[in-house]
Amino acid sequence: MAEHIQISTEAGCFDALAAGPQDGREVMLLHGFPESGLQWSAQLEVLGNARCRAVAPDQRGYSPGVRPEQVADYRMEALVGDVLDIADSLGWHEFDLVGHDWGAAVAWNTAAAHPERVRTLTAVSIPHPDPFQDAVRQDEDQRMRSAYMRTFRSSGAERILLADDARKLRGIYDNKVPAEHVTEYVRRLSEPGALTAALNWYRAMRSTRVRTGPVKVPTLYVWSTEDVAVGSTAALATAEHVTGDYRFEVLEDVSHWIPEEAPEALTRLLLEHLVAHPA
Repeated sequence: MAEHIQISTEAGCFDALAAGPQDGREVMLLHGFPESGLQWSAQLEVLGNARCRAVAPDQRGYSPGVRPEQVADYRMEALVGDVLDIADSLGWHEFDLVGHDWGAAVAWNTAAAHPERVRTLTAVSIPHPDPFQDAVRQDEDQRMRSAYMRTFRSSGAERILLADDARKLRGIYDNKVPAEHVTEYVRRLSEPGALTAALNWYRAMRSTRVRTGPVKVPTLYVWSTEDVAVGSTAALATAEHVTGDYRFEVLEDVSHWIPEEAPEALTRLLLEHLVAHPA
């Protein structure tokens, strides 16, 4: 059973879920939009039972204690900095990093920029940012899949998503996420300023155009065939951007919400990845 903890950093206090012994193998799990550390509930339980110390923080903007108002405060360098600050606060010099959706984007960038800190990387759904950016510009299929981002960046996005008892926000989960999780996500994102903070991740993308560069650490990338947001072009091209040991796994007939829709399959792959690269 995961425990609620708080992690103090210079940026503020992050809420998190944690499981496993304090001296266990260090694993950090980063959630995506529009979720929280709760999305990793299944993985936390299994990792904890496997004697890992697994921690899933509510990231910048999702934790009330770290919710700056300026869009610029949600640029990638700040998000990567949070990962390192959280690890430092936990006393982790080296750790395994897992991310889904936006959490995967942060994890890719952290692993590329700080390979001395990241023991292994597991990216779920979102491919390496460089081929993904290329696909958004050059691949018509990916451009269509990513069109929703324009709505999320718009000034009226909060009103659109929260109108009519958050009907459109609830629709994002496509009935693939447990109902109790959706209820909790909507409750949190309905708090004053919370959804704006989460959307500012998208708005800050306009000022984050630098290339991520190659990833040297052992990497597992898990993609699913029914992901409406990510097509195969960038997913298949990701191998060209990992110079370390690389494993690519495809889950058939699974949507974008892999950690909650296919928790057993993902957790099995994650544990295999960790065993293959011992601490």
